Amino acid sequence: MIIPKTSEEIELMRESALLVSKTLGMIAGEIKPGITTLQLDKMAEQFIRDHQAVPGFLGLYGCPSTLLTSVNEQVVHGLPADRPIEEGDIVSVDCGVLKNEFYGDHAYTFAIGEIAPETQKLLQVTKESLYVGIREFRAGNRVEDVGNAIQKYTEAHGYGVVRELVGHGLGKKMHEDPEMPNYGKRGRGKMFVEGMVVAIEPMINMGTKNIKHLKDGWTIVTADRKPSAHFEHDVALINGKPELLSTFAYIYKALGIESDEEREFRREPLVV
Repeated sequence: MIIPKTSEEIELMRESALLVSKTLGMIAGEIKPGITTLQLDKMAEQFIRDHQAVPGFLGLYGCPSTLLTSVNEQVVHGLPADRPIEEGDIVSVDCGVLKNEFYGDHAYTFAIGEIAPETQKLLQVTKESLYVGIREFRAGNRVEDVGNAIQKYTEAHGYGVVRELVGHGLGKKMHEDPEMPNYGKRGRGKMFVEGMVVAIEPMINMGTKNIKHLKDGWTIVTADRKPSAHFEHDVALINGKPELLSTFAYIYKALGIESDEEREFRREPLVV
């Protein structure tokens, strides 16, 4: 059952989403060759607790960490480890927080130093597909309209769209209805309703769409061991249109990147 949020609840969810955004911005300033994902995990937990919130993933379904850090061929749910990050790696950092009884949850895939051109293109296309999907999250549309848009955009570049892993509704639970697949046929699925909040998150592989689960019970990798990218935003349906609750602006500020990619999804400019 879809649980629409009131305007007051959406503002509370915006606070939660923005704390995830700020946490990822902090990570952006620290993630570099030589650091371990376990070190990043400890930094993130402290940062979240210092902002009067609790890590949203830690303990959820038995998750042992604050971040899920997926390197190179790891698609999602990679557990922080002592392995130092290397030049040329890509690292998806997925983070959640619980604040004011509501969850925030989003992700960004970082390029570590100079990466291969074909991997850079994968990151670019995957992030572009996130906004392609968000544009379809509007009054009158249905769940698979979003997935269809993401699928068509990424498959046109020859990439594989993961089927087993999907986005989701968001609220007082980390995972609410509806599931938000990154594939589908237009006109199918539940209809979007005013006030609903979802996490839209393309998980796109350079090669095959197929995945494998590692023995740790968490980490998911591409079946052909080619790189995978993951970007995620929290989005509310307000006045029939998608509005971002999360932002990559804190990441871009840390990395010295200028971007106006989020402008169309905001009622007013975001001050960072």
